Amino acid sequence: MNKAHIITIGNELLIGDTVNTNASWIGRILTDSGFDVERIFTIPDNYEIIKKQIEQSIEQADFTVVTGGLGPTHDDITKKVVADIFETGMIRNKLVLAHIKEIFKKRGYRLSKSNLEQADVPEKCEVLFNKRGTAPGMWFENNKRYLAVLPGVPHEMKYLMREIVQPKLFKFFPESEMWVTEYFKTVGIPESTLSDRIGNLEEFVNNGVGIAFLPNPAGVTIRISASGTDKTDAGNKLLKIKEVLNHKIGDYLYGKGKNLELADVLGELLAEKNLTIAAAESCTGGLLTDKLTDIPGSSRYLKGGIIAYANEIKTGMLNVDEQLLAREGAVSRQVALQMAKGVAEYCRADIGVSTTGIAGPGGGTGDKPVGTVWMGFWINGSHFALKSIFTSNRLVNKERTVMVVLETLRRHLLGIKSYPYELKPHLP
Repeated sequence: MNKAHIITIGNELLIGDTVNTNASWIGRILTDSGFDVERIFTIPDNYEIIKKQIEQSIEQADFTVVTGGLGPTHDDITKKVVADIFETGMIRNKLVLAHIKEIFKKRGYRLSKSNLEQADVPEKCEVLFNKRGTAPGMWFENNKRYLAVLPGVPHEMKYLMREIVQPKLFKFFPESEMWVTEYFKTVGIPESTLSDRIGNLEEFVNNGVGIAFLPNPAGVTIRISASGTDKTDAGNKLLKIKEVLNHKIGDYLYGKGKNLELADVLGELLAEKNLTIAAAESCTGGLLTDKLTDIPGSSRYLKGGIIAYANEIKTGMLNVDEQLLAREGAVSRQVALQMAKGVAEYCRADIGVSTTGIAGPGGGTGDKPVGTVWMGFWINGSHFALKSIFTSNRLVNKERTVMVVLETLRRHLLGIKSYPYELKPHLP
């Protein structure tokens, strides 16, 4: 299998100011293109380090991709480094220059000397024309070893990688094995319990199939992959493991696909059943409504939301009883129930949901520790609440609360009798 190296450049990546999403995204693209991504390097904006690493990768890998350091500022030195590596001078590319001038004209910005210099490229490179920005990419060949140098801006890098670099890889590496990868998305079950439920998968791994459990606060994704001479060959190797997973995961599986979200699935169910929903959020602060509105076409089913953080909003807009609120506290079954019914009535929605809890890290008590959350549901007259105690991490608690609400609704609409994480419903 052909080997690939990924080099991402930038001090901001090393010190944590910027999350290095480029490396993971490129790794997935190269794997799908039949490459063995042997190494990923993240290095600073330092001439000697950049030069040494690119030279080593060109020698060791069949294909190397570099991102970062192509901007107009003083620390963007990648272009000079690769020019020196290939012992070539710079030349101003007329097409790139015209493109840069047009961009600045449309935006009403004044062109500076450093902006114009972005049109300068090593004379021996093939220019990868960047329609998404001002910094062009570059392609080099050396003794059937290939190097792509791309901008670090993610949307520019992705455009060049998809539209120009990947077709080149198929051209120059036609013998590469093809990979097929599938993602099984689960929610409402811990990773360890899910693993026990599925059982030992060693026999499938030994057959050349890769399996990985990818947990996060929203649920557990199971990734399976296989390589083959073509997509059909690789896909056939996954048939048995897919059969096992479909059978063993059961109701915890909400869908398949790397980018599929639980809100997508719930949204389609709501639209199919011609139901509308509204949310009253306290501890989640609008995150639940945000997830729902991430989906194009969510206006088909989402009526609206109320961030009822203060008690006067709970009582004034959601008809939560003041005496009950004073007696039981905002984080309680009764308040969650009244919030859910109140928002459904206020927004004239078929379904009302609510969240109220102690997200943390402070505010907990002996009876209601940090992570205590009540979630209320009013679904066409069905009225109940769920209680969970999550973690001491505020952001994780918000994320998990949203996922429990979405998954509970999915199960209810599908007629599934169990609840996520084996939670028990509390009636009024």
